[in-house]
Amino acid sequence: MKWFLDVLRGMVIGLANVIPGVSGGTMMVSMGIYDKLIYSINNLFKKFKECIKILLPYLVGMAIAIILGSVALKVAFEKYPLPTNTLFIGLILGSLPIILKQIKGAKINAIHVLIFLVFAALVIVPKVIANNTLVGDNVNGGSQALTLDVGHIIIYFLLGVLASASMVIPGISGSMMLKIFGYYEPIVTQTLGGTFKDAIPSGNWNLVLHNVGVLLPFAVGIVVGIFGVAKLIEFLLKKWKVPTYCGILGMVVASPVVILMDPAIYEGFNWGICVAAVIALVVGVVISLKLGADPEPAKE
Repeated sequence: MKWFLDVLRGMVIGLANVIPGVSGGTMMVSMGIYDKLIYSINNLFKKFKECIKILLPYLVGMAIAIILGSVALKVAFEKYPLPTNTLFIGLILGSLPIILKQIKGAKINAIHVLIFLVFAALVIVPKVIANNTLVGDNVNGGSQALTLDVGHIIIYFLLGVLASASMVIPGISGSMMLKIFGYYEPIVTQTLGGTFKDAIPSGNWNLVLHNVGVLLPFAVGIVVGIFGVAKLIEFLLKKWKVPTYCGILGMVVASPVVILMDPAIYEGFNWGICVAAVIALVVGVVISLKLGADPEPAKE
């Protein structure tokens, strides 16, 4: 049962990683598994059997969710954008008690408040930029072309490193970064989603090979980025736990604001949608509280 629940937690993280404005790191915090996963990533090669046993169900869940999510979430966001977004807002809000527990009893000073505000701004400002530069799903009205020359392969690798921030740093959405640079639709829904929805079922193996050529350097970049950022986060939590969690709290609190700033989620708004959105919000909070209940502490 625990393994199954960890797979479900991994699926929540995976879904968050393919949604612009939602952070996979925030979902880790919301379910009380953030410290444990950071520890396992950083000690994977030192204590391989122990750490892979911890990480495997989450990785399985993430892989399932990212593949299915790249197809299904596109439909959900197109047909029911507001309830789908409020579901994730609920998941985020349900994380607040867990984060606050980490700094309970600590003396909060002006520096901590400043850190909270700065990191909240780091989440909100990119969305403000996106709202002012995006036309539809693309930057300046044009999607980035996915070609397979050396320069673009390096770009895909660097985008993977950037996107990995959403898997490790709470509140930072790698998908939103991809959206700002014009690569979200081409990589997530067209290349990844299109591979499983169209290319493989139709037997278009040339397209499959082309998509693999795009996704492989992107995936390598994600792996490299995860290990690099995870080591930094572990260091910060050891040396400056309270300031670090103040920064995390700022990013988590800002995440729902960023989601609600997207004008596209209000398309087709009516009272039925409003009721569904409220229900989805409550369901998200309940799921977050349940998945985050009695989390295992990180190892020292």
